[in-house]
Parts: sequence; C-alpha cells; structure tokens
Amino acid sequence: MNYYAVQVMGAREESFIQWILHHQEEISADIRFFFPRRRLTIRRQGKHFQELYPVFPGYVFVEALEVSPQLYKLVRRAPYFCRFLPSNDNINPLCAKDLSVLVHFIGSNDIAESSKVYFDENDRIVVVSGPLSGMEGNIVKVDRRKKRAKVRLDFANEAFHLDLAFDVIERS
Repeated sequence: MNYYAVQVMGAREESFIQWILHHQEEISADIRFFFPRRRLTIRRQGKHFQELYPVFPGYVFVEALEVSPQLYKLVRRAPYFCRFLPSNDNINPLCAKDLSVLVHFIGSNDIAESSKVYFDENDRIVVVSGPLSGMEGNIVKVDRRKKRAKVRLDFANEAFHLDLAFDVIERS
C-alpha cells in the first residue's frame, strides 16, 4: 500500500473524512483515510482534561494502491479540500523521510499517547518507550511542569514544532 497526503483546511480534518466516508460507495472499499492525532493533558481553570490534537495539522492521509480517477474526483469534490501533495498535477505517494515520519506516528493506532521517560544524572531526557523514542535528537525544549517535549519535525519540505506528552518514570 502507498500513502498519499491531502492538504485540507486547518481544523477540518475530521469533517473532511466524514464527508468522504459518507460518499465512499463511489470508490473501492480498500482505501483508508486517516489523520494521526496526539493526546495532551490540558489544564483549564485548575482542572485537567485529555484532548486530541492532530500531529500534522491540515493534512489527511490516504492509504491506497494508487489514486484512481474516481478517488481523485471524490476527494476534489469534498469540502475543505486544498490539494494533493506535492501538487494536483503531480500526485506522488509519500517516500523516504516523509513516509518514515508518518509510519513512526501511526504505529499501532492513529493516536500518539504519552511517552515513558526519565532524566539522567546530567538532567537530559532519556526516552524508554512511546512516540518520542528515536526522536531524542529532534527535541528542542522540555517542559517538566506541563510534561511536554517540543519536537522539531520535517514533513513535506517544511519544518514545524510539535508538543508531545511524556510521563516521568523512576529509573531502574
């Protein structure tokens, strides 16, 4: 299977996918639309809430063998559609670096949970498991109070920062 990226209007990923699923009888059933999300703990007015945010804001991914003419027409008709990547005239599957970043975050499911970490004697973060594993070199900032690490990601020839949650564990 190949992965294709579709750019949609910001904060409209869920609506875009729901519209596609409602009209999916026009295309093959073995095509999957998704967007990876991350779970963060947010504190408002002294209370903690678990909320989901997209890992790649404004992008929906399509898992399919190829973009058929029927799939192309359906996606183009969908509300909030902007473009295929790299362009509507040149639709290519994700490859190399972009694909590895996407596969890292989809892993077993589409929601990136908290990573398990501890801090060594030099006060550096050491990741034991979770979405932060293998990304230690990309961590830009660690906020111990909020239990978040700001990570620099390169995707679709753009660099952006992303907050990922972590839980501190005792070192064994």
